[in-house]
Formats: sequence, C-alpha cells, structure tokens
Amino acid sequence: MQKIMNREEGFTGLEAAIVLIAFVVVAAVFSYVVLGAGFFTTQKSQEVVYTSVDMASSSMEILGDVYGLGTNNTVTTIRFTVGLSAGGTAVDFDTTQMVFATSSVVEILPADDPLYDTNGTSAGHWCIVDGASANDVLLEGDDKFTIVAMPSTALGVNTKFNLEVRPSVGSPLGLKRTTPPKIDAVNLLY
Repeated sequence: MQKIMNREEGFTGLEAAIVLIAFVVVAAVFSYVVLGAGFFTTQKSQEVVYTSVDMASSSMEILGDVYGLGTNNTVTTIRFTVGLSAGGTAVDFDTTQMVFATSSVVEILPADDPLYDTNGTSAGHWCIVDGASANDVLLEGDDKFTIVAMPSTALGVNTKFNLEVRPSVGSPLGLKRTTPPKIDAVNLLY
C-alpha cells in the first residue's frame, strides 16, 4: 500500500491540466486585448480617412467666368462667383481668407467689415457683393456668392496671378489667371 501512495503519477497529470488551463486563460485574455486594440485602431483609422477626405476636397467651385475690372490700362479688381461643388459641405465666409500672389508680391487680403457689401471693396480687401445677406455669409445648398477682391497691387498687361480662397475647413480654391494683352474696363481673365 505504501508503494501506491508514494507514486506521484496522478499528481503530475493534475499539475499539467492546471498549467494547461492557466495557459488557455492567459491566451484568451491576451487575444481579447489584441482584438480590442485592433478594433480601436481600425476605428481611429476610419476617422482619419474621413477627416482627410473632408480636408483634401474643396467644397467650392467657380461658377462662370472670372473678370478683371480695369482702369488706366491696369486690372484693379477681380470679380468671380463661387458655389458649392457636388456633395460639398457648407463654407463659412466669416472665417475664410484670401491670398493674392504674383511673381513679385504675396499678400493676404483681409475681408471688409461688413463682409457683405453691395458697393464693393477698397484696395487691399475683399467682400461679397451678391448672393449673401448682412447676417448670412454661409455658402450652403444652391447659394452663389459673387466675390470682389481688390489687391493692393494693380495688375498690368499679360500678368499672371494666383488668388486663393482659403476656407477654415477644406482645401483652398485656387484661381490662376493671366491678364489680357489689352486691358479694357471689363476683361475676361483666362
């Protein structure tokens, strides 16, 4: 009887089962943590993709032509109409900036105060002259805003320039145009 009691073969099997159960529990906890981290990472990646698509796509487009209003054989005022592109999100023009650039000058054009002004703007500023109201400068739906920008620098004949409309959200809308070889009172800019 003593020989049977000194044998530990049964205890070895029990210990092996306990160790196996411990490994299974640890593996289950570890896999739960890894899967949770994977789901969290996937969700964050999806948010980043949606945010970057919103930021990269311009919500606005030019409707019609871009005009340069001239005096004394120079273009002093740029006039154009913008609207939302298909599926574009609303653009708040209270927080929008305009940047004017030529080969020799770059300037940020501040908005007039008030931003909506049917009389136009002064040199070095921009404003909305049609399509908005004094209390509503949010471009949404089928709205069309006619914008007048008057850089401090007058543009001569055959001068290339860039005018960027930079909303607070989304990519800027760039206008790259050239003044004509002969400047009249109203000029179509290409």
